[in-house]
Amino acid sequence: MPEVLASAVVPADPDGVWRVVRDFGGIADWHPGIDRSVLEGGAATDQVGAIRSLGLGDGSTVIELLVGLDDTARALTYEIVESPFPVRLYRSTIRVVPITTTGESFVEWSLVFDCDAADADRLIELFGGGVFTPGLEGLSSHFVPGTS
Repeated sequence: MPEVLASAVVPADPDGVWRVVRDFGGIADWHPGIDRSVLEGGAATDQVGAIRSLGLGDGSTVIELLVGLDDTARALTYEIVESPFPVRLYRSTIRVVPITTTGESFVEWSLVFDCDAADADRLIELFGGGVFTPGLEGLSSHFVPGTS
């Protein structure tokens, strides 16, 4: 199964970054590739089992399910339920870790998924370089005045 890992230092305290990341319905506020994020069925934004519908910049829609939220470990895990991508068993985790020497945050976004072997390299690049990297840049910019 292919794996993807992206990470960044976010210039903000871990509690503040975690408040933004743990808002399962709020990803469109900081991810530049997501035009809209709507929680379905009146679910709370931190409710395991919540489903969000994401409108992407290209007009497509991705439906995701919140499968884990751990405030102690500052980790949020979700799965894709429906998407235009040829993936199976897509499970991703965003984790926020304190950088104790600076007070900033280390954010790690990881993914394990399954797909046909012919699609693996393209999807690894798409998710790593086209989704996670700009998302982490957007998250970082969210905390820098004048850049979001």
